Amino acid sequence: MHPGIYIRNKDELLDALVDRVFAEIELPEVGGDWRAEVRRRCLSARTVLARHPWALALVETRTSPGPATLRHHDAMLGVLRAGGFSLQMTAHAYAIVDAYVYGFVLQEASLPFDSGDSANAVADSIMEGFAAGDYPHLVEFATQHVRQPGYHFGGQFEFGLDLILDALAVRGDATPTA
Repeated sequence: MHPGIYIRNKDELLDALVDRVFAEIELPEVGGDWRAEVRRRCLSARTVLARHPWALALVETRTSPGPATLRHHDAMLGVLRAGGFSLQMTAHAYAIVDAYVYGFVLQEASLPFDSGDSANAVADSIMEGFAAGDYPHLVEFATQHVRQPGYHFGGQFEFGLDLILDALAVRGDATPTA
């Protein structure tokens, strides 16, 4: 928001706030390697949305997008189209990528722990109520994965993103759209 700009109502304020968030997300470069550009944009979006968790509830609800939001969506569509995706596959790709990014950020922000010791404390607290032999898979996961040194839930993000991008590359109809 710039000094001297008049905001008439709450909706305009919310639109301006969402536009400001989109302005912080790195734009993918149309004409670059689609996979690398989408990946870079998703990593940036995760970082920005984690910094502004309040924005998650707003980003897809606004009906009057600002220029930064429009540039962002246009660039994402352009990257996918230039990467050879049909309009239909572009729609699928954009929807699944954003659903993953937004969903991961929401889940990460909602967890009752950060990582390391706090994850261990939550796991211990949950498991202390288990009777011997109850929930063996959950106990295995907690003790042999979550409670291991260096565990960080956020470390799962790039694995999932790469899995989605790999699937889009295989499933997509990526042939250049000259």
